[in-house]
Amino acid sequence: MPLHIAMTSSENPSSNTESPSPGVSGGRAGILLRIILPLALLVFGIIGYNRLSIEVPEEAQPRRERKPVETRVLELKREDYQVKIPSQGNIRAHGLVNLTAEVQGKVQAIHPPFEEGAFFSKGDILLEINPIDLQVALISAQAQVASAQLNLEKEEALAEQARLDWKDLGYEDEPSALVRREPQLKAARQSLLLAEAQEESALRNLERTKVTAPFDGRVLRRTVGVGQSIGPATALAEIFATDYSEVRLPVSTLNLRDITLPEDASDPPLPVTLRDGLDDQSPMEWNARILRTEGALDSNTLELFAIARIEDPFGLQSEHPPLRVGQPVIAAIPGKTLEDVFVIPREAVSQLSRIRTVDPATLKLGSSYIRPLHSDDDYIIFRDPSLQDGTLLVLTRLVYAPDGGGVIIIPDETDRTPIDSASGEVTSANADEGTSGSQEP
Repeated sequence: MPLHIAMTSSENPSSNTESPSPGVSGGRAGILLRIILPLALLVFGIIGYNRLSIEVPEEAQPRRERKPVETRVLELKREDYQVKIPSQGNIRAHGLVNLTAEVQGKVQAIHPPFEEGAFFSKGDILLEINPIDLQVALISAQAQVASAQLNLEKEEALAEQARLDWKDLGYEDEPSALVRREPQLKAARQSLLLAEAQEESALRNLERTKVTAPFDGRVLRRTVGVGQSIGPATALAEIFATDYSEVRLPVSTLNLRDITLPEDASDPPLPVTLRDGLDDQSPMEWNARILRTEGALDSNTLELFAIARIEDPFGLQSEHPPLRVGQPVIAAIPGKTLEDVFVIPREAVSQLSRIRTVDPATLKLGSSYIRPLHSDDDYIIFRDPSLQDGTLLVLTRLVYAPDGGGVIIIPDETDRTPIDSASGEVTSANADEGTSGSQEP
């Protein structure tokens, strides 16, 4: 039985090699999938890329013509322009002093011209001091004068008597100075002079009890009242002269090249116009003259101060409104004249000093870059030989408006009919709103 089984198995020796195992067949299929699948994806990707990269011809579309823009313009014209340097300052009093007492006493009266803000003339009595003590001092001084006069007369009589006695004694030579009583006479004369001087001083002190105005002026501030005891050098009030006032006008060192300021007393004054700094709408103007400049620059601002004088600031001799002490004023200092320049509004210039222009013949836009010679808050002054008189300056701020584009000129308020650059004909002022799309809001 065992032998039969062995023979049966030997009859099929090749059964292991002729039938492949399932594990070997599955491994080959996996290798093929890993190779074929990436290749297929690569092929499909190349085909898709080629299809997408092919440009599909678009249908030809008609080109849209850019609409002209609306703008306001200003005709450029060369002119001579006088530079005016703006400045400002506060009116300050001329001859501002402290009025002081010269004698001691009690204030017994204050006159109307000595009230704060009151005007006075030279010699007007402003204040009175009680004169009793000084009247007594004057009487005493007068008595001293009388006594000294009597003493001198006595000495003169004694000197004459001594001369006669010398002659009666038979002396032929001249008597000595002591015999002639010359030292006594000299002392008596000096005593009389001293007494007369004291009398004069007492009289002057009595006159000084009436405080008078030293010049034509005005009271700024009074510091004493009736019944107040005062002494020599006591401040009575602050007063100032009214014949003229002054104002300090700062000038930037950058503007000194444009003006010629008087430095010496012999230099001619520079006229300047002042306006009210409190009311910009006021039409009032005051004429002033710059007479000198200060000797040093301001340490903080490095500006030079010019001193201008205003005659009759309170209008006492004229009819113009008064310029009060401390009132702010705005000045326009005239400078040199720039010849053959263009004067344009500041708003017509961009930050890069660029202006937009319009050719009056073709009504096409253009651009220019300028170099300002002078500027102020409202205008810019420049010189450009490439610009011709009659060129139109664009006043409207334009964006997305290239050079060469057409414009529609918006006229002044008196004529609201714009000019079309495309036809050169008159068009309605109520043009298509789409044209304003190229203007900056």
